[in-house]
Amino acid sequence: MLRTHTCGQLRAEHIGSTVTLCGWVQRTRDKGAVLWVDLRDRYGLTQLVAEAGVEAPEMQETARTLGREFVVRATGRVAERHSKNPNLPTGDIEVRLTALEVLNQAQTPPFLIEEETDGGDDLRMKYRYLDLRRAPVRRALELRHRTAQLTRNYLSDLGFLEVETPVLIKSTPEGARDFVVPSRMNPGEFYALPQSPQTFKQLLMVAGFDKYFQIVKCFRDEDLRADRQPEFTQIDCEMSFIEQEDILTTFEGLTRHLLREMKGVELAAFPRMTYADAMRRYGSDKPDIRFGMEFVELNDVAKGHGFPVFDAAELVVGIRAEGAATYTRKQLDALTDYVKRPQIGATGLVYARVEADGAVKSSVDKFFDAGKLAAWKTAFAAQPGDLLLVLAGAADRTRKALNELRLLMGEQLGLRDRNTFAPLWVLDFPLLEFNEEEGRYFAMHHPFTSPKPEDIGLLDTDPGAVRANAYDLVLNGVEVGGGSIRIFDRAVQSRMFSLLGFSEEEAQAQFGFLLDAFTYGAPPHGGIAFGFDRLCSLLGGADSIRDFIAFPKNNAGRDVMIDSPSVISAAQLTELSIAVRG
Repeated sequence: MLRTHTCGQLRAEHIGSTVTLCGWVQRTRDKGAVLWVDLRDRYGLTQLVAEAGVEAPEMQETARTLGREFVVRATGRVAERHSKNPNLPTGDIEVRLTALEVLNQAQTPPFLIEEETDGGDDLRMKYRYLDLRRAPVRRALELRHRTAQLTRNYLSDLGFLEVETPVLIKSTPEGARDFVVPSRMNPGEFYALPQSPQTFKQLLMVAGFDKYFQIVKCFRDEDLRADRQPEFTQIDCEMSFIEQEDILTTFEGLTRHLLREMKGVELAAFPRMTYADAMRRYGSDKPDIRFGMEFVELNDVAKGHGFPVFDAAELVVGIRAEGAATYTRKQLDALTDYVKRPQIGATGLVYARVEADGAVKSSVDKFFDAGKLAAWKTAFAAQPGDLLLVLAGAADRTRKALNELRLLMGEQLGLRDRNTFAPLWVLDFPLLEFNEEEGRYFAMHHPFTSPKPEDIGLLDTDPGAVRANAYDLVLNGVEVGGGSIRIFDRAVQSRMFSLLGFSEEEAQAQFGFLLDAFTYGAPPHGGIAFGFDRLCSLLGGADSIRDFIAFPKNNAGRDVMIDSPSVISAAQLTELSIAVRG
């Protein structure tokens, strides 16, 4: 080994020892008589010292040639540091240099390799190998590693078997677009990269592997955001001979274990809410329950008083922002502009303040007198100092818009503390959703989700009313996991494909392998998949998943470091029997 210790290892008990360290130069400080070098590696930082009259003269000469990010090997004696640094684990000691060797020089990096950097996202992604040297990014990947290890150990202890499933598979319609891979040996035919191992884990259940898990790469060619990447990682799990309650208990246990070990947070049993209640109370199937501000429906008190916006609306609904009556007109105008953004879709915002004396003043006083506004106050259970925010319009659209406003108010009022964890199970999703444009049903989760047994009869009479045996785990307003009890009967699965618009021939061509497997003794089974990158970002208190992925893509799905995707040669295209148009 080129080193005896790491740069984060030395402590007071090593004083007097001769050590050899290797790492990157963080910075140098030259005071003439004394020169300090901060040496960094993955494990930490150690101060090196060369002092005139104490260390050999060549130590200072060599140290003065060092630039940022030079790779060096340093040998010296561990000494007590005169000016200790309590913020540094190695802050009680320093290394008095006896030998200093430059292993490799470095150009000046394009941004500071510091806790706080001056590099923007694009620059950092272009030089990701430099960004990865920064302590925050390193800590993020260490958190990811530890989370993965805890998950593996927890599930292994419960008898789960980790099984790898194929990456080159058949293209299947599962919601998002597939990434396709041409086959040279089979001209004109293509593999697809898996959106999830869904069918394979079901086949493992048919094969008798009753407890399966995998920390697995998945691929979806879809529009990206801060919490999405074209390739991402799932904790993918499946169990046989179970009911929904078994899944919820097992994976609530995993989540509690991770929060306990990673964050020191001890949580009680997770609350549960139906999809219908979540939409009614929060306008979202992944509500953030760290704070209240539940929706209050106002049709009974707001309609029929001559205000056209309310009278023409399907739904009038609002939230109570506790203590926010101090919002200025400028702030309220900003909220109005926010909800009118195209991606939010509201036509306007009505507000009312509850004054210190209990009187209610609103932006629609022209239409509502004090008595009518008092009815608003009662409906909201409002107190002096509260701000009431009201939207109106089509029910679904209005609820979704109010959800966005609720989240914004939660952020502005400091109610979304990243160190507070509020999990929630959302249950009883609709099995199907109807697309008006295409005139057909789509699976809300995926085609393999089982309907609630008591709703199976509705498949023929009222498919839209059928509830799914499906569940999502929501943490702080983020869906971190989702799953379902699966269909394991060929007839029911065929009926599901029919409802989704598949002909018998199409269903056989796409999923014949699964339908056939169900005829050979398929057990009742179900599972769940956690978004591993999202889970890590929540544990790390971050909004974006990118820092928890070693080499992420940008919002355009590009790796700007290696410039991918890229064109391939004409010879490769010919070999693959592919012609590129345009």
